[in-house]
Parts: sequence; C-alpha cells; structure tokens
Amino acid sequence: MPIIDQENIRKALAFWREGKRLDEVHDSYAFLSFYKVIESQFSEGKKKVTWIKENIEKLTDRAAKRVAELRSEGVDVSRHLYDSGRCAVAHASLEGEIVDPDIPSDRRRLSSDLVIMEELARIYIRDELKVPDSRSLYRSRNRIAPWNPMLPETTLETLMSGLTPESVDGLQGQLVSVGLWPDGPIPGLENMTMHVDAVQDGVVKIVLINERKTVLLIFFLDYRSGRVHTNLEDGGLLYAEYSPNEEDVRAYATFFYKVLGNGVAELTCGNIEPIDCEVVIPVNIIPPDPDKAIDEVIEKFRRENGGGNV
Repeated sequence: MPIIDQENIRKALAFWREGKRLDEVHDSYAFLSFYKVIESQFSEGKKKVTWIKENIEKLTDRAAKRVAELRSEGVDVSRHLYDSGRCAVAHASLEGEIVDPDIPSDRRRLSSDLVIMEELARIYIRDELKVPDSRSLYRSRNRIAPWNPMLPETTLETLMSGLTPESVDGLQGQLVSVGLWPDGPIPGLENMTMHVDAVQDGVVKIVLINERKTVLLIFFLDYRSGRVHTNLEDGGLLYAEYSPNEEDVRAYATFFYKVLGNGVAELTCGNIEPIDCEVVIPVNIIPPDPDKAIDEVIEKFRRENGGGNV
C-alpha cells in the first residue's frame, strides 16, 4: 500500500476505518462515518452534492439495487442520503427527520442505505484520492514479480522498458509446476522444464515440457505489463521418444478445458509464490463443460489405445 502523507487523505481513511469498525455493529454511526469520508473533502456543500449525484451511477451490485429501489419510489437518492441519512443521524430536532432507535423501520431503512454510502466512500477514496483498494491493487499488481530474482536487475529493467535484452538465461531450465487456482498443480504437470523460445520487446515466450517429453505448454511473460498469458492454440501432446499415456492425456485435457472455461492457470517454481495467468477469453466458440470434455477425451484415448497406457 502507498505511504499516506497528505492530511486530507489521512482524514478520509480515518473515517473509512471508523466506518468499517462500526459496520454490522452500529449501522447509523457507520453510515455517518462513510458520509464523512466524502464530506471532509469539500469546503462547499454544492460540490459535494454534485459529486454524489454524478457517482451514484457508478454503483454496482447491492448498492445499485438499493438505488433502483429508492428511485422506483420517486426518491431523489442524493437528497435522501443527506436528509434521511447524514442529518438524521448527526442531528435530532423536533421538526427534522431523525433516526429513532425505537422504530424498527428507521433502523432497517438506514441499514439498507448503508451499502450505498459505503460504496460511494470507497469510490471517492479510490478515484478522487487515488488510494488503490484491494480490488484495484489486485488488478494492477505485477504478477511476474515473484520471478524477478531469476534475472539480473539490468535485464529486468530492459524487459520492463519494452526492450529486448541480450539473454534471459536465468529462466532457462527452471522447473515449473502448472496448476489451477486454488487447487494447485495438476497431476502430471509438475516440475516441467522451462525453455526460452523467444524474447522480443519486453515479452518472453516460454515453453514448458514434462519429464517424459509428452506434454508441451506455452506461455508469454509480458514484463511490460507484469502479466502472464496462456497460449492454448500452440500447446499440446507430443509424440516423439515416448507417446502420451492416459495420465498425460488427462493432465493436458484438464489444463486445456479448465483454462478454456475461464479457470486461472498458476505457475509455481520451487518455493516461490505462484504466479497466476490472465483468464483466457474464448472468441467465436462456446466452451464445453470442462469435466464432460475431459471425460470424452479420456474415453476416446482408451478406445484408440485398447484401454491401456502406452
């Protein structure tokens, strides 16, 4: 996480932490804390109201559903959040609207609205204050970083700059197990030998081959973006010194059809943290059910080979 050295950001995060601590403990005060995340950043009330109105449209999931419910009742959502939420919690008067703790409907209303205020506060911190949340950190993180120690610093700098280094020998010959998140390595795809096939403009094409030299998998390490891409088109079973046996067929089919079905492939090298690959988005095809497809491939192999291993 970044170091926070600006007072306004520190204050917003303080209100956010307060709101999270109060969430599911005291909805009214949690609502007020999340509202203050935004309110504390504006000296003019009109600008705050404008920001809330504009960003209500960014809400998703439960928050968007609650907004739709309020609008179906003819409610101005931004006004409602101020009058029935912020003011009702912070102030009590004879004429004004308050949250009466003895009235269940008041408590339920504020509990329902809490999801809107929390999401707006999260969006403000992420988009306006530029403090990444766990979601954006996950999306933007460098997935290849755990493998950085395999290469010299100068080589890494060259790759990350989108240039082509003289060599990436540190990757050559490494043993890599291929698996699926969160299940771990696929049986039969453990300790595959890594071969560097090509290097160009910050991208390294690697080929992984199992010990029997019967399964070949291809990946692209894009150091420019910190992403790993799976190449399903060019990988497959190899027929050379040995022919694939049923374990090889099952291992490759599991990898191929699970990844084709949006599974997340993971590459594990020794005790280093696994690196995950980008999800494959199939184009112009409807992916089959992975488990059914794997069973069909195994059954076909058995028919063609008399039911035994080769």
